[in-house]
Amino acid sequence: PWVISIGARSFRTRHLKLHCVRSFISLVAMTLWFTSLTYLPLADAVALNFTMPLFVTMGAALVLSEKVGMRRWSATAIGFVGTLVILRPGISDVSWFTLLPIVAAVFMATSVLIVKHVSRHDQPGTIVLYMNLLLTPLSLIPALFVWQTPSLWALTLLLGLGLLAAVSNVLLARSFAATDASAVQPFDYLRLPFVALFGYWFFAEVPSGWIWLGGAMIAGAAVYIARREAVVAKQGEG
Repeated sequence: PWVISIGARSFRTRHLKLHCVRSFISLVAMTLWFTSLTYLPLADAVALNFTMPLFVTMGAALVLSEKVGMRRWSATAIGFVGTLVILRPGISDVSWFTLLPIVAAVFMATSVLIVKHVSRHDQPGTIVLYMNLLLTPLSLIPALFVWQTPSLWALTLLLGLGLLAAVSNVLLARSFAATDASAVQPFDYLRLPFVALFGYWFFAEVPSGWIWLGGAMIAGAAVYIARREAVVAKQGEG
């Protein structure tokens, strides 16, 4: 409907190559994320994936040359310490599957950085349009190697997943329209207790105390970074 209402202008972009790169990166991120959910407890995967805003902060400074002050660098460091608290290398076994949500967070952060750069010239609707147009055929390529015709129950679950994703995106967009992003960001980390509850109910997964401690450190660091960015944007400081 948006394309029909806007017309050919919806396809105008100065960054077609970056849209293609972002779609590929998003495909890799989704694949890694879904794989991590297959092999890890839900709370573990979600807590480790909380590192995404930390990588965005690092990328904004190193790639986009944005000025990041000592406070945000300190918060980023604390967030990564929280990751070590969850992983506890040398104390508990750190497998490749444990690293999957972190690697997925790196690719997600890269996608966010591309959006930040592209949004300087392209409309938000154009960014979303190219994402969907390119990601759909790209995702078909790896799917063909493992394709199995979904059962009616699987199709029902996928339909429910799509509906929930659409509703959540609408609610998120409305929340950003209603108030500052720094005010919305803390509520995003309520995913951890909800996911832990669902993991316990449906899969009998009991997260350890280290998950809660590390997750709280990562979430706290990310919330501080978001609020600090909002303050800097208003004050025009570094």
